[in-house]
Formats: sequence, C-alpha cells, structure tokens
Amino acid sequence: MTSLRPDLAIIAENVAPSSRVLDVGCGDGTLLAALRDRKGCDARGMEINAANVAECVGRGLSVIQGDADKDLPFYPDQSVDYAILSQTLQTTMRPAEILEQLLRIGRKAFVSFPNFGHWRVRTSLLWNGRMPVTRLLPVAWYETPNIHHLTVEDFRGLIAERGIRVENQWFLRGDRDCHPAAANFRAEHAVFLLSN
Repeated sequence: MTSLRPDLAIIAENVAPSSRVLDVGCGDGTLLAALRDRKGCDARGMEINAANVAECVGRGLSVIQGDADKDLPFYPDQSVDYAILSQTLQTTMRPAEILEQLLRIGRKAFVSFPNFGHWRVRTSLLWNGRMPVTRLLPVAWYETPNIHHLTVEDFRGLIAERGIRVENQWFLRGDRDCHPAAANFRAEHAVFLLSN
C-alpha cells in the first residue's frame, strides 16, 4: 500500500466513504487509488500530463487528460460530492475561477497549496534576495510550474471575498500538523475544505 503525501493523507482521511470524487490534477493517481481501495469511492481524475494519465489508466483508474483552466466548465453541476485540487491551484491561470468551478462541480472542495509566506521562503528572499529551493519547493523559479505564489492569508482573503465557506482547515510544517495560530508564517502547506 502506497504511503500518501501528508496533504493527500488529510484529504483521504476526511472524504466520506462511498463518495463520488473528482481529483483535478490527479498526477499519478495515488490519491484516487487510495480513495477507491480504502474508502470505496467512485474516484475519477483529470490530469494534464499524458504520461501520468497513461500510468493511471494502466492502474485501472478512471482518469482523462484535461486542463483545469479549460476543461472544468464541461463537468455538470453538483456531479460529485468532493472536487479535489491538491498542489495545483498555484499552477492555474485563473485561480479564483478554478475555485468557483470546483464548488459548482462538487458539493464540497478540498484545496491544498504550498504557503509562500512560510518563514523559510521569507528568509531566503530577505537574506539571499532569491526565490528559495527547498525540499517542498525543489526546483528553481524558472523551472517551477507555480505561476501564482500565494500565502495562507492570500487564500483566506480570496475565499472571504468570494463568500466561500471554510468547513475545515489543516496546516503542515514538513510532515507534521502545525497549529493554525500564525499559520501564514509557520506552515509550509495548507489544506482547506470548502463549500458554498
């Protein structure tokens, strides 16, 4: 049984058994397989990378090739219980529109993202004047798929502005939980469960 990345483990733990799930940007399908095998979910995915789609299909997962920025409008309203976007929001062209699409397609949405307000990122910028390369952000700025560098507070501001409700939130420092107090400074990653 494959071990899940910490943000995916939180999502898997909090998805109700036998749910209908759409994982947007599902990568190699690790979360989809866990939800299908451990929770009995009707788990489907959309992934932009053709090699990842082929790997998923080869593992018996229901995954199509698609681009979140272009293809989400084709999904019917409220067609799943949970729409999931893990470590992908910051790579999309229009994050606010993506959030609206997730909550149109799913009754609830899980969103996880790296926190660019973490103290190590701030320190690297302050002392080195350069975007950091870390264990969780392992590539140089010119190779990263990240085009929108957001912080926990940026995300909170966006969802408040859009009237999106936070059902739950989790913050991670490395592989461990981080207290919500000062999460914008202390957390490396955030996971939000959202609803309208």
